[in-house]
Amino acid sequence: MANVLVTGGSGFIAGHIIIRLLEEGHDVRATVRSPGKEKAVRAVLADAGLRDDSALTFVTADLMADEGWAEAVAGREHVLHVASPVHLQRVENENDVIDPAREGTLRVLRAARDAGVRRVVLTSAFHAVGFGHPHTHGTFTEEDWSVLDGPGMDAYGKSKILAERAAWEFVAEQGNGMELVTMLPVAVMGPVMGDAISGSNHVVQRILDGGMPAYPNMWMPIVDVRDVATAHVLAMTTPDAAGQRFLVSSGPSIALKDVGALLRENLGSAARKVPTRTMPDFVVRLASRFQPEFRSVAADLGFVKVVSNDKARRVLGWQPRPAREAVLAAGQSMVQRSLAGEAVSDNSVGRQ
Repeated sequence: MANVLVTGGSGFIAGHIIIRLLEEGHDVRATVRSPGKEKAVRAVLADAGLRDDSALTFVTADLMADEGWAEAVAGREHVLHVASPVHLQRVENENDVIDPAREGTLRVLRAARDAGVRRVVLTSAFHAVGFGHPHTHGTFTEEDWSVLDGPGMDAYGKSKILAERAAWEFVAEQGNGMELVTMLPVAVMGPVMGDAISGSNHVVQRILDGGMPAYPNMWMPIVDVRDVATAHVLAMTTPDAAGQRFLVSSGPSIALKDVGALLRENLGSAARKVPTRTMPDFVVRLASRFQPEFRSVAADLGFVKVVSNDKARRVLGWQPRPAREAVLAAGQSMVQRSLAGEAVSDNSVGRQ
């Protein structure tokens, strides 16, 4: 059993990590941004299948303030830093996304170092690896970094690049021997938590509720959130993981039209709004000239990104489930909760 801090305890990925840690017998402390969130988070975790939360405690801390972090990391051997702003829409000022991610990461690392934390596992993202590159790029590995000013790069992508680079620089120069591992998940899908739609589950929701009337020529590498949680715990406990980056992907990329077909074939009448048409590339490119949210899509039209998960399998012994299971778990959980077709999420500015 280890004493673990998970930041951003009310988030989608963090919630699944907390469940996995508690199931393995660890003592877990989680941060929330306000004391009133604890009751709601416990209820969501119980609804997601957590049977015993007696080894789970909460502390209040915000990425943009120093208060609470010394208490949060006190007595912890490991920190899983999952909290990060997630902006799904265009922002006027990129620093509104970049600063909380970078400065928040450094704030957590300083507190962890000062408390004698042994290892920090940082949730970065594939956005720090596979964006802004020419379509001639071969297989993506942990050696790759996204092009900061490349085609289609947005504020969220920049925040992940700059926050992760800042973390590696801090640990190398000021870490005093503290270990760092960074996790780079691709599009994260899977069972929803509570009534919020988070991460790439938004794609599934938009397909189900008719918000995507036709499919752009897009391909997505996908990973199940439950496997992301497992990978984080393995990164925390595997000695050889120290100082490493890990791409977290289930396997080959899937075309958006195939995601829709999978939902249509398995969800019956709940998939009645799932589109069948594809959108010509020139329409997407034209739209991107007037609607900034289409720019990242237009930049990657027809680009089938090949992502290697060899390192995570080899070093961590990680065995992900097929991407189709993540897609179906997301869709089925939305249907069960009657979330598909409803504007239930406020996560246009949320947390992972």
